[in-house]
Amino acid sequence: MSDFEFPDDLVAAEREAWAAIQAGALTPELAGAVQDRLNAYATEAGVDRYKAEMALKRAVRHPEG
Repeated sequence: MSDFEFPDDLVAAEREAWAAIQAGALTPELAGAVQDRLNAYATEAGVDRYKAEMALKRAVRHPEG
């Protein structure tokens, strides 16, 4: 499990982006919105953005792991 406690809106945004990627419908606007929210979270939490992004993707794409 992740050492990060992601806010619900960030998880929901990443789930939406992942669904769009799988459907071949990811837009630059959606990708940018997720990145903006992730950057804000990392800044607020004082964590490394890259580590947070990897953990978020893992939590959404591989929740069983």
